[in-house]
Amino acid sequence: MLIDLLWRSLLNRRATAVLSILTIGLSVALLAGVEKVRQDMREGFFNTVSGTDLIVGARTGQVELLLYSVFHLGSATNNIRWKSFQRVANDPAVEWSVPLSLGDSHKGFRVVGTTSAFFDHYRYGRENALKLSAGRAFNGIHQVTLGAEAASRLGYHTGDKVVIAHGLGSTSFAQHKDQPFTVVGILEPTGTPVDQSLLVSLESITAIHLGWRAGVPMPGLSVDPSTLSETDLTPKEITAFLLGMKSKTQVFQMQRAINRFSAEPLLAILPGVALQELWQVIGSAEKALLAVSACVVLAGLTGMLGVLLTGLQQRRRELALLRAIGASPFNLLCLVVMEAVLLTAAGIAVGLSLLWTLLILAQQGLSEAFGLYLTLGWPDGLWQILAMVLAAGALAGTIPAWQAWRYTLADGLTPRT
Repeated sequence: MLIDLLWRSLLNRRATAVLSILTIGLSVALLAGVEKVRQDMREGFFNTVSGTDLIVGARTGQVELLLYSVFHLGSATNNIRWKSFQRVANDPAVEWSVPLSLGDSHKGFRVVGTTSAFFDHYRYGRENALKLSAGRAFNGIHQVTLGAEAASRLGYHTGDKVVIAHGLGSTSFAQHKDQPFTVVGILEPTGTPVDQSLLVSLESITAIHLGWRAGVPMPGLSVDPSTLSETDLTPKEITAFLLGMKSKTQVFQMQRAINRFSAEPLLAILPGVALQELWQVIGSAEKALLAVSACVVLAGLTGMLGVLLTGLQQRRRELALLRAIGASPFNLLCLVVMEAVLLTAAGIAVGLSLLWTLLILAQQGLSEAFGLYLTLGWPDGLWQILAMVLAAGALAGTIPAWQAWRYTLADGLTPRT
């Protein structure tokens, strides 16, 4: 009987009920959306590079090394001699190695000099390998394979010509115009900095810098591109390199050996540890975002409380009549609290439906525009958050319920002057 009475009462006030449900629904959609984005961003951040045991660069801080080698932010303090890289890469404990040469760009996108091993061994996410959406990986000089975002934003396709600039600025006057590159392939989106990269061979990096000194071309030292095939293009230096070990038990031993390398000062870092340290620096933003969304939910519940209190003033005669036909004060209290719980539960359902509808519609657009890859899975801990919202809704309903408890039959039937 109480449920039927509650339903009829809400139908009689359906306009305010729908408004309350929409207010709570939008608040819940924002809260759950922030939690979803936060967890997917965190997972994507920690999965930027996977399957790599060590990242090696010139001696500096491990966060700095991670930033310029993996995220392509900032610059290296120093380079690594090619001979030093070979000594480490040829160690019997090393299964594979991927050299990286950074320092050039194209219209704000980083150029990464590497080898074919990058396509064979670089992993992201849950050990996902790089895949091509068009063309192939580079296999010679003056060939470039583009990341998905770089190709999309620059409007490049296979066969297009690309001129690489010296330095990392979005605008550069020192360009390697005499040795243009040809786009031979485009990678599928990964949600990592690879999407914003132009991948070329190490030999290509050496070739475009022949005849250059201190970042500028020297007159009389330029090399005819037609004679490059007869020139030794083995690099003298690289920026960093990735290592995969044959056994995980040898990782720490190799790390200590590299950090004590006698030929030059090197630093080997564990990607997972460095990522955790970096996340501690930038992770405060996610907490602030979550706090803002929680405040929005609180505002939505406050709005529902206002609707219930306003409606309660209009329902004094209704509640008094219920008392007159035998309803106890406890019945009235349950009625109002159940109404608050029902409105909150309906708002949660509307909010979740709205959120997942937006996820389905915007998933591809977010990945292409911002490199933000959102899954359709259920975020960890969301059930607990929704339970807290439902409990808060019930708690908000106790205030008008307490007032309903205090109403007397005479108070409800006596006209107010």
